[in-house]
Amino acid sequence: MSENAAPGLISELKLAVPWGHIAAKAWGSLQGPPVLCLHGWLDNASSFDRLIPLLPQDFYYVAMDFGGHGLSSHYSPGVPYYLQTFVSEIRRVVAALKWNRFSILGHSFGGVVGGMFFCTFPEMVDKLILLDTPLFLLESDEMENLLTYKRRAIEHVLQVEASQEPSHVFSLKQLLQRQRTALTSSAGSCVRIPSGSCRPMSC
Repeated sequence: MSENAAPGLISELKLAVPWGHIAAKAWGSLQGPPVLCLHGWLDNASSFDRLIPLLPQDFYYVAMDFGGHGLSSHYSPGVPYYLQTFVSEIRRVVAALKWNRFSILGHSFGGVVGGMFFCTFPEMVDKLILLDTPLFLLESDEMENLLTYKRRAIEHVLQVEASQEPSHVFSLKQLLQRQRTALTSSAGSCVRIPSGSCRPMSC
């Protein structure tokens, strides 16, 4: 943790995602009810540094940096920052934290994202607390869209990612060495190179 850590901060987290990592900060009691804190647009998790020490400390507060904000990795070039993508980030974060049910404390844009998450995964949210968040209204057909298609899309992507084997990246030197080893150990056999392993790297 840095020397300028916020009062009461117990840890700083880095949660792996396909494009890098999501950074987060944690306060309170690890045994307490979990609360996910969501910052506003073009802000970061540090916006909660002065608020959370004033809240009851028998909760476990985790403030995350959305992708492209604070200390979290930016998306790959050309990938837009959509509201639904931030909703899926919450799903990734709570899966990494192994939270089945939690409360959301959202400020401004973070409240909008938190509200959309609540509409998409209502069974996972205990309480929804919104600070300076604009009112958003959903028609009944939009609710059905969230609960079926968008929810299904998020869950499908996460299932596909979880089922994939970690990719191995080899340098040219390593590939040549593997080929030599395979050829000397069993002449005439094929060398199996995992899909996606051949990427340009310096030897």
